[in-house]
Formats: sequence, structure tokens, C-alpha cells
Amino acid sequence: MVENDYVMRIIHEMVRTLIKLLFGIDEVKEEELNFEAQESGDLYRRLRQMAKDGKINEAENLLSDGLDEQETGNLRLEYMKVALFFYDYLNGKSNEFLESCDYSREEIREGIRSTMLRYGYEELAETWGDQW
Repeated sequence: MVENDYVMRIIHEMVRTLIKLLFGIDEVKEEELNFEAQESGDLYRRLRQMAKDGKINEAENLLSDGLDEQETGNLRLEYMKVALFFYDYLNGKSNEFLESCDYSREEIREGIRSTMLRYGYEELAETWGDQW
């Protein structure tokens, strides 16, 4: 249990640091979360609902498809923000819930790492990858 809490805190702090560095956003409450484009806000809400419904893997696939489509253009960084907030949201779920959805905290960490690599933050991903 203690180890799980530690891992959850490390993941949350990593996402929080990335959000601060990349978007200048301090800790934000869920109800205050804003996206510049309605499309990215809609995607985030859809991903959360899918996760609540136990469809985390399907939500992650939808997110990945969206990230692939937004490799360039104005929504590119917005989709990165969606991904980081989505993985942080998943990180707040219990291990029991994640397991019931055939998902793990390791997959959350890998999702964040994969997002960082996709957006050109290889060094940061590798540095943080060593800590967890």
C-alpha cells in the first residue's frame, strides 16, 4: 500500500511538472480544467467517461488515434495536454479499479513516457524513466 501511494505521488508530480513546464499551468482542479480548443476538451471528457465506464484500453486507443492525427498543427500541444491530464486522471484510480479494467499503473507510466517521446521530450522521458 505504501509503495502504491509512493508510485501514485511520483506519477502525479511528474505530470504536474510537465504541465507547469510546457503549459504554464499550476495545479488545477478538475472542474477548472480548460482547453483552448473545444475539440480537445470534448475528447478529454469522452476519455474520462470511457474510463469511468471501465473502458480504459478503448479510451487509450482513442487517445492514441487522436495523437496520431494531430502530429502537426494547432491542436498538437493541446492533445499532449489531454494525454497528460488523462493519464493523471487514471493515476488517481485505485489499483483494484485499474485491475478490474485490465489496466495497470505501469501502463499509465508507459503512456506518459510514450507521449513524451512522441512530442520530442526523449531526454526528459529517459531521465524520469530511471526514477520509476
